[in-house]
Amino acid sequence: IGLLECCARCLIGAPFASLVATGLCFFGVALFCGCGHEALTGTEQLIETYFSKNFQDYEYLIDVIHGFQYFIYGTASFFFLYGALLLAEGFYTTGAVRQIFGDYRTTICGKGLSATVTGGPKGRGARGPQRIHSWQRVCQCLGKWLGHPDKFVGITYVLTIIWLLVFACSAVPVYIYFNTWTTCQSIANPTKTTASIGTLCADARMYGVLPWNAFPGKVCGSNLLSICKTSEFQMTFHLFIAAFVGAAATLVSLLTFIIAATYNFAVLKLMGRGTKF
Repeated sequence: IGLLECCARCLIGAPFASLVATGLCFFGVALFCGCGHEALTGTEQLIETYFSKNFQDYEYLIDVIHGFQYFIYGTASFFFLYGALLLAEGFYTTGAVRQIFGDYRTTICGKGLSATVTGGPKGRGARGPQRIHSWQRVCQCLGKWLGHPDKFVGITYVLTIIWLLVFACSAVPVYIYFNTWTTCQSIANPTKTTASIGTLCADARMYGVLPWNAFPGKVCGSNLLSICKTSEFQMTFHLFIAAFVGAAATLVSLLTFIIAATYNFAVLKLMGRGTKF
């Protein structure tokens, strides 16, 4: 067969849902980790410069921020490895499903999938020993490891629940900065509010960022407006929004992985191809 036809047959076994989910996962994790790291650094600088004059007041906050930054490093490493593993699993189970329906039988890897994931022939047939291609052997070895979509569904489901908590936590700083930005808008347009400008404040203590005995702990009036106009505040606010969007994209990718793996597992299970799941 020609090169184009061979490539077309190989593409038949490509898990397009897993490919999209993997790209979305890598994009979301990179956005969440990169922007989240820089946003936390910007928050630390804003607290040190405007909200507290005593290092002991925000010493614990700095430790928490550094802890979150280390968590971000670990999250990035884990998701890039796990995303690649899910993509490999998607290739195997999707290829096995399409081999069942006769769309993937012509490829060497499809024959390997038949021998590992779907419980097909393993080198001997009705006419005696058959030669197994080296690439087919590679597929068989990998299939023994990756041909269990039920396990990946369970792990990804637990990971999705955990990531829901991370997604909710990423919304908290966006909420805090949005409230501060809204207060600044009221100060900049005094005609739109009945409150006195001097009483419009951003209090870091009320969010648990600083202890209640921190001084000054809050910034009010024109001083707060000047902070909102700084590039540090604007950049940190937008970085937290980008990190929130990245967390949402990662959550969508995990849900896509679950749907694709569940479908493949259901098909392989219901077709009764001899696989022990």
